Amino acid sequence: MNPPMVDDTQQRKDKDQIKLLAVFHFVGAGLALLGIGFLFLHHMFLSKIMANPGIWKGQANGPPKEFFEMFIWFYVLMGVWFVVSSILNVISGLFLLNKQHRMFSLVVAGINCLHMPLGTILGVFTLIILMRDSVRSLYSEEK
Repeated sequence: MNPPMVDDTQQRKDKDQIKLLAVFHFVGAGLALLGIGFLFLHHMFLSKIMANPGIWKGQANGPPKEFFEMFIWFYVLMGVWFVVSSILNVISGLFLLNKQHRMFSLVVAGINCLHMPLGTILGVFTLIILMRDSVRSLYSEEK
C-alpha cells in the first residue's frame, strides 16, 4: 500500500512535533535519573530514622531485619527500572531526531506510560503522533 500524499505544511508540523517529542524523551531520561537521586535520599532518611534508638524503646528488639532487606530489594529494583528507562528514553530520543526505528520508539512510549503522571502523558502523545499516517510516510522517506 502506498503512503498517502502529505502536503508540506503537515510535513513541517510532523517534523516539529517529532523534534519536540525527542526533547521530551531526553527530559524523561533526566527525570528518571532524578528518581535515582530520590531513592538515595529515601534510603538515607529511612536508615537514619530506623537507626534512632528512641523509636525502638518500647520494643523488645530493634527494627526487624526483614524490613530492611525488603527495602533494599525495592531500592535495587527501582534503581534498575530508572536506569533502564533513562537509557531507553535517550535512545528513543536519538531515533526520533533521526526518524529511525519508529517501532522502538512506540515500545518505549508504551513503557513510558507506566511512569505516572508525566511519563504517561509523554507516552500517549508519542503513540498518537507516531501512529499518524503522515508520520509513517515521513519515516519511510528517511530510509
